Amino acid sequence: MRQYVMLTFGEFRRSLQMQIDNTEGGFDRFTRSYKTFGVQRQPDDSLFFTEWAPAAEALFLTGDFNEWNKFSHPYTKKEFGKWELVLPPKHDGTPAVDHKTKLKVVVHTKKGDRLYRISPWAKYVTREEKAVVYDWVHWDPPQPYTPIHPRPKKPTSLRIYEAHVGIASSEANVASYANFTINVLPRIKELGYNCIQLMAIMEHAYYASFGYQVTSYFAASSRFGTPEELKQLIDAAHSMGIVVLLDVVHSHASKNTEDGLNCFDGSDSCFFHSPPRGEHSLWGSRLFNYGSWEVLRFLLSNLRWWMEEYCFDGFRFDGVTSMLYHHHGIGSGFSGDYSEYFGLQVDEDSLVYLMLANHILHTLYPDCITVAEDVSGMPALCRGVEEGGLGFDYRLAMAIPDKWIQILKELKDEDWDIGDIIHTLTNRRYGEKCIAYAESHDQALVGDKSLAFWLMDKEMYTNMSSQIPMTAIIDRGMQLHKMIRLLTHGLGGEGYLNFIGNEFGHPEWLDFPREGNNQSYHYARRQFNLLDTDQLRYYQLYAFDRDMNRAEEEYGWLAAPPAFVSAKHEEDKVIVFDRGHVVFIFNFHPSKSFQDYRVAVEAPGKYKIKLDSDEDQYGGHGRLDHNTEFYTEPRPFNGRPNSMQVILQRPSFVVSDVLRNVSIHTK
Repeated sequence: MRQYVMLTFGEFRRSLQMQIDNTEGGFDRFTRSYKTFGVQRQPDDSLFFTEWAPAAEALFLTGDFNEWNKFSHPYTKKEFGKWELVLPPKHDGTPAVDHKTKLKVVVHTKKGDRLYRISPWAKYVTREEKAVVYDWVHWDPPQPYTPIHPRPKKPTSLRIYEAHVGIASSEANVASYANFTINVLPRIKELGYNCIQLMAIMEHAYYASFGYQVTSYFAASSRFGTPEELKQLIDAAHSMGIVVLLDVVHSHASKNTEDGLNCFDGSDSCFFHSPPRGEHSLWGSRLFNYGSWEVLRFLLSNLRWWMEEYCFDGFRFDGVTSMLYHHHGIGSGFSGDYSEYFGLQVDEDSLVYLMLANHILHTLYPDCITVAEDVSGMPALCRGVEEGGLGFDYRLAMAIPDKWIQILKELKDEDWDIGDIIHTLTNRRYGEKCIAYAESHDQALVGDKSLAFWLMDKEMYTNMSSQIPMTAIIDRGMQLHKMIRLLTHGLGGEGYLNFIGNEFGHPEWLDFPREGNNQSYHYARRQFNLLDTDQLRYYQLYAFDRDMNRAEEEYGWLAAPPAFVSAKHEEDKVIVFDRGHVVFIFNFHPSKSFQDYRVAVEAPGKYKIKLDSDEDQYGGHGRLDHNTEFYTEPRPFNGRPNSMQVILQRPSFVVSDVLRNVSIHTK
């Protein structure tokens, strides 16, 4: 395995980095090709157009500027499939194409077909209200937005708030960048998240695709507002000390032709492999040819574009499993055997592209954060490129949300397998950081259920008032919702992620407008209005999520070494572990409380309760005295040199205590 990894690194060095240095003047220039391709305004206000269309017979530019004449402005063919066109300024010295006017590339194919295309490098595309196809709109504002605030430093403990701008409102419509800036950013800041992961920013024609069928890679989605408003959103987040990641989709592309990359030059390849290799059988989308020089230029420049133009702080790479293997993970159950990761099934072109992307990003932007969505468990995914790894900072711990849903769907509370839960939460390679999360955005979609929905179902609509006693279902759901999230936060990784609305147990599924729901936006929203009153228990879940993050900010357990689990008691349903000088104690038993329960601790001293899910403010029962002090004894227990006795109450079903060692943290 080691030999294979080092050979891959050698391939990376020999075949790409050195070639780029020799032929393109270095990777800095190569990855800024957005400054030469598409449309560029020159110092004299002439416009320079460049496209790559190797299979085209001829290219023309048409649009509002020439009254849509299809033949008056031909491109000139250059080497390596490139085409160029220069438009001199108008008589008054202004650019020939005005800001916010429409353009199209007219492609003449070798078969004699005439195709109308959007430039792959288009920076802004829009769609008329009743139109089907997007239009390329020239974006060159006279006063572009200039960021005011510097990028924050990379957080040592990464707490991610995953968000979709369009659903970030209680109104039944498409919410805007401006709404997110004004109304959502302050909530995220209050909740204690230090990172936002923005979904569905890269333009996608089909809203219900959740942003994963990208059509225009350099265009910020116009359905939420203008590019300048997105820049303002990110700048505002930076002013709050929050970093912003882009959910980037380089694993596949929409198969749209008129407003996508597919068949741009009339061929079935261009940016992609020819079918069948160039088609994803499950997603119905096109697959990039990562071995193509111009595809590398396009994708690497795309990363630089979002970093430079919009000041994003990094990326969550979608669909990495599909990229890494020729089988795309379809029908493959990964067991962890190394033969599954090193062999002919690995797509080396894709693997080297990911190495190159991470190498460039981390070289040019030392605080850049990259996260891989990989379900396969590819070894060295999150090790440095110089070590032969792929260079990601984090991978998503995708088994964790699946495990929680499986438990809630299939098991009674008394049948929970505590050892299996601990195994799932801790089953990761040492030295490769993971982002833990209790539920994924896919589980919020119609047809599936969030944790809150699995726990409380229809009673969320009628029994969430804090002015009435909790029913047994609401009581159980409230306590388990907090417990599951805290256990995942404390034990599951080196970072934590929450999907928008799940922090307060959002009571509805997510369903984008489509034919099946009469194009309704009713469920394509997040009801933040439920938090505007303390008379609903949603605010209690929100408050617990806030204070959980604030406790992590204070004690930094996500940045600490892996936890030491001192108890995973199957009969008692008790979990005890310590991490970052914090002791976590969970009682998952559905009917038992425990007096004088002995727990193991590393450091001797006096301990006090720091975070307690049984507090009244979190929808608990308030049965623990927070003035109580717990003193350790020099009595070895469960692998630790010291121990102490605590009370584990049963708040209908569960209680959790997080205790800190006062002698360590205060004087």
